[in-house]
Amino acid sequence: MGGKSMTLDGVTEYVRSGMTVGIGGWGSRRKPMAMVRELLRSDVEDLTLVTFGGPEVGLLCAAGKVRRVIYGFVSLDTIPLDPHFRAAREGGRVETTEYDEGMFVAALRAGANRLSFLPTRAGLESDVLLMNPELKTVASPYDDDVYLAVPAVRPDVSLLHLNRSDTLGNGQFLGPDPYFDDLFAMASGKTLLSVEKIVDTEDLTAAERSTSLLISRMFVNGVIEAPNGAHFTSCDPDYGRDEAFQRHYAQSAQDEVSWKQFRETFLTGDEASYHEAVRAFHRATEKESA
Repeated sequence: MGGKSMTLDGVTEYVRSGMTVGIGGWGSRRKPMAMVRELLRSDVEDLTLVTFGGPEVGLLCAAGKVRRVIYGFVSLDTIPLDPHFRAAREGGRVETTEYDEGMFVAALRAGANRLSFLPTRAGLESDVLLMNPELKTVASPYDDDVYLAVPAVRPDVSLLHLNRSDTLGNGQFLGPDPYFDDLFAMASGKTLLSVEKIVDTEDLTAAERSTSLLISRMFVNGVIEAPNGAHFTSCDPDYGRDEAFQRHYAQSAQDEVSWKQFRETFLTGDEASYHEAVRAFHRATEKESA
C-alpha cells in the first residue's frame, strides 16, 4: 500500500531489548495487542513499560520481558487486577513507579512538550510520595504555592491501536475516548500505529467528524493494518471486550499447568493462529453451554 505501511513482523525492528516502550489505550480498552503478541514471539526483553496498564502488562511480565513499569494503574476493567502483573509486583520481579493518574498525564504532557518536568497539584500530601521518594517539589515563582514536579516520560517507542488510518499515519479513533494516545505519540521518539483498517485519506473524514483524527502523521513511523488487533480488549465501535476470553486469561493464570496450556494454545503461533485458536475457544464454550 506504500506510505508508512508495514507488517507485524517489523515491530521488533523498532522495539529492542532495554528500551522504554509506551503502550496506549486504557486498562482493557483499545490496547495494541497484536503488536504486544509480536513482542511475546520475539527475544526482546528488559523493557520499561509506560502505560495506563491492562493485559499487555501482565502478558509481558509473565513472559519475563519487563524490568520496570511506570503506570497510573494496571487493570482489566471488569476484572480489577491483572493476575500476572500482581504476581510479578508482589514477588519483586519488576520495578514499579506508580503514579496518580493526574501525575501520569502530567508526565506524558511534559514529554510531549519536551520539558524535563511539569508542576501539578496531583499527588501532593498522598502516599504516592512515600512510594516514590525520588519525586521533588517546586516552589512557584509567582506566589507561595508549592507543586509536585513530575518528571517527563519519553518512551523510545510507543505502540498504539486505533480504528482507522491512512498509509501516511493519520490515525482516527471512532470510540468514546482518545485515552491520551496523542500524548504518547508526541512524547515518544518513534510511534507504531496498528489499526482495524487502512483507508484512503479522504475517507477518514467523509462520514466522520474531523475531531476524530487523533494522531498526526508527523508523529507516526509505521502503520499496520491489524483487524481485531486490540483483542481481547475492546475497540469500540468495531467490537467490545471479549469478556469470556478475558476471564479465561485471568483464570489460566492461577496455576502453572493452566498457564502453560493457555500459552501453548494461544501464544506460540503467529497472529492468524491466535485468532483461529480464539474462534475454537468460543466454539467449544458455546458447545458446553448448549
